[in-house]
Amino acid sequence: MRINNFAELLEVVKKQPSKRVVAVNGVDVSTLEAMHDAVEMGFVTPIITGDKRNIEESCEKLGIDINDYQVYHTKSLNEATEKAVELIHEDKADVLMKGMVSTDKFMRALLKKEFNLVPSKGTLSHISAMNNPNYHKMLLFSDAAVLPYPDLKQKILMTNYLICAAKSLGIEQPKLAVIAPTEQIIISIQSCMDGATIAKMSEHGQIEGGLVDGPMALDVAISAESAEIKGFTSPVAGDADCLLFPNIDAANVFYKTNSKLAKAEMSGIIAGAKVPVVVSSRGDSRKTKLNSVALASIVSYQASIT
Repeated sequence: MRINNFAELLEVVKKQPSKRVVAVNGVDVSTLEAMHDAVEMGFVTPIITGDKRNIEESCEKLGIDINDYQVYHTKSLNEATEKAVELIHEDKADVLMKGMVSTDKFMRALLKKEFNLVPSKGTLSHISAMNNPNYHKMLLFSDAAVLPYPDLKQKILMTNYLICAAKSLGIEQPKLAVIAPTEQIIISIQSCMDGATIAKMSEHGQIEGGLVDGPMALDVAISAESAEIKGFTSPVAGDADCLLFPNIDAANVFYKTNSKLAKAEMSGIIAGAKVPVVVSSRGDSRKTKLNSVALASIVSYQASIT
């Protein structure tokens, strides 16, 4: 079943076995609100690390029964972070969620070699899934939050992450556009060269599971009318499921433009670790955080059955 929007995603995850989500230092209201919504819908078994007294106070403010939560009391922020990562390492949790902890401290714990959550030559990448009222289906894209200026090797890994995430949403053969300023292969523009290389690798079977084309300008990737006007023929043009942006500048502006000006529904996870990781922005809404937990849950579930 192909999932076309977040309402459908929430219906699907409610029917699958609940996933154990551990929130790192989950003492803040925004983390607990998203966790509570997921618990109420029945697709999350909640685990929280942090100061138990602070967690109890936040839960009381929100009217949350703390007895429904497994709480690991910790005395410091570092201890809370490492305890959560340790639970993932020991297979006692399925999804990692960032609570009230800085992203740099969170990422440092995630990357610690002793926990083995990221392969030695692995790459972490942020994946966003979005419903824009002006686009005809859910759209996934990378990387708006983690990799500033990925090289070709990293972009190949990111392409595979996007395809896997799209397949988790029931998209049998995801259509992926490698975004650049133009469809022309211009040697002096690195994104054009990378797009052509990745598309050719897909054509030769070196990237499997999806239909990849590039380089492709954004308008051509998401607008059949633009593709027709430009005379560009591709099964991906105007119908992309996934967009691979050339850098964080482009992807981050795309994310915030869609969420703030177009009122698109958003979600985001980090791929490339042992489990999906939810790292929400401070500016993200409660609904975005719930969508992100749902996205992480379905990616985790699909990984467990394949």
